[in-house]
Amino acid sequence: MILPIITYPNPILKKKSEKIKDPQSPEIKELIFDMLETLKINNGLGLAAPQVGSSVRLCIIRLDGKTYILINPKIKSKSWSKEICEEGCLSFPGKFIPVKRNKKVKVQALDRNGQEIIISAEGILSRAFQHEIDHLDGILFISKEANARKNNK
Repeated sequence: MILPIITYPNPILKKKSEKIKDPQSPEIKELIFDMLETLKINNGLGLAAPQVGSSVRLCIIRLDGKTYILINPKIKSKSWSKEICEEGCLSFPGKFIPVKRNKKVKVQALDRNGQEIIISAEGILSRAFQHEIDHLDGILFISKEANARKNNK
């Protein structure tokens, strides 16, 4: 089922998401399926559960034909080096702003089968992981815009 995208300023977007206790539950499996369909139809790169009205720690990213399903993701390490790139967000239709992020991250999560995975990422994938995990922590990319401009001078 295609889910409606929650747009700013809906308060769920600023709420910290709850850890998923049973990654294999029928509700989570259905949410993953629905989020994949929703991401595809909206031509997005990533989608976090709060963006479809579900305040749980789940996000998905589709890049270069590969799909990443992250349940209870955590950033385990970040590079010292950062870069500023323009980002958009399905919850902010048509808005693109410069955001400063770490160039590389290592993310720990559970996959859709409940198995632990660790992914090292750089470039757009690193940026997408950081953006979506921020969503799970109630942090919106617009709150990072000022930092990007301030540190870019």
